[in-house]
Amino acid sequence: MTSERHGHSGRAARRAWVFGAVSLAAALAGGCGAGGQLEGTSNSYLIVSSLQGASGAKPGELSSVLSSDVRTMVKVTDADGAQTLQPTIFSDGGQVSFTLAMKDPGTGNAPTKPTSTNFITVTRYHVDYIRSDGHNVQGVDVPYSFDGAGTVTVTETGGSLAITLVRVQAKGEAPLLTLVNGGGAGTISTVARITFYGADQAGRVVTGTWQISVNFSDWGDPQ
Repeated sequence: MTSERHGHSGRAARRAWVFGAVSLAAALAGGCGAGGQLEGTSNSYLIVSSLQGASGAKPGELSSVLSSDVRTMVKVTDADGAQTLQPTIFSDGGQVSFTLAMKDPGTGNAPTKPTSTNFITVTRYHVDYIRSDGHNVQGVDVPYSFDGAGTVTVTETGGSLAITLVRVQAKGEAPLLTLVNGGGAGTISTVARITFYGADQAGRVVTGTWQISVNFSDWGDPQ
């Protein structure tokens, strides 16, 4: 009897373990989404139609890849009119354009259009830097993550927001500081992963994550 009970207990434990593993796999699969923008209880979600960055030394030159200059030599004119070159650092900005979509778009004959309740107000964002080689220690391999604030309400006609992609503080800290004058690794290539946080007008949370390439170096200075 003891042996039989042990046999039943072993089979029950194995069944429980298999059920738990299947449940965990299903849960992990269910958590995957297109950038996470479909998460949340809102009927609407965000789509980024454009995400571009610009070096602080050339703020008008937006691009889908950001070349971040860790130090820039600029001309400074003194009181006597003499010009000298002095080193300085700039934060690097970005511009993101959003559109709005519905989770249940309906059919061609009866489309579901967003109402004012479905409009999404974005209020903040979070920036992480990652490297393809797996060296991702903040303050050693990549700059520190940070949070930024900015507000835009995305309606059926869209919306745009100016953001910071690289803080000025990061250029005075490792590892970016080591790149000055071609030092350290010379160039550090990363992906900036930006997560936006907001809510629709009923207060239901909406998030979404998108990425842009950011290459750090002591680039040639603009003339």
